[in-house]
Amino acid sequence: MLVTSGLLLGSSLLGVSYAADVIVSKPDAAKGEQLYTNGDSSRGILACVTCHGPGGNSTLPANPNLAGMSHEYIAKQLRDFKSEGNDPPTRAGADGNPSAMTAIANPLTEEDIKNVSYYLALQELNYETAATATNVETMERGQKIWRAGIAERGVPACAACHSPNGAGIPALFPRLAGQYPSYLEAQLKLFRSNDRANSPMMHDIADRMSDNDISAVADYAAGLR
Repeated sequence: MLVTSGLLLGSSLLGVSYAADVIVSKPDAAKGEQLYTNGDSSRGILACVTCHGPGGNSTLPANPNLAGMSHEYIAKQLRDFKSEGNDPPTRAGADGNPSAMTAIANPLTEEDIKNVSYYLALQELNYETAATATNVETMERGQKIWRAGIAERGVPACAACHSPNGAGIPALFPRLAGQYPSYLEAQLKLFRSNDRANSPMMHDIADRMSDNDISAVADYAAGLR
């Protein structure tokens, strides 16, 4: 009985300890908002709002909308932008050069990343001001690739992972609906060149796509709702 009681007490203490760890490690949206809006000049962290807009609603085509994106996905991207020692980031810019985000992400702690990601996940994308499709001439081609892929080249339907309406699958695949066409096009080309090397699956897919394919599906995806 003494042994059993001791084991039960030990299990209880471990449970309390684990619960405390969970509580401590839970992301803080308020701190995330503070860092997103104001940055931290003492650590050389720029305010995210400058490029990604209030609440993650970007007004600059070069910078993606982050509002309402899954916090797991945002956190992964921020980690992938960081360089570790002599190892370059897995998410680089054109020709393998560090993207502008590397200098911004490097000073971030894991707590910063979780807090900012959680804050953005709680925001809502403003579809009234979000980007949309603009090229009528490529609409049919973009729709075909999105819904059915390109069978003869082994390109799967984008909708299979990013959902028919472009909402994505939380924690796995990002929302593409309402994203800027030029941004989506640039990212697909970075996947194709493997300068953005943080998704082997996307490299394999983009590697089978022509510039026209990429442009058409990027424009179509932006218009999804």
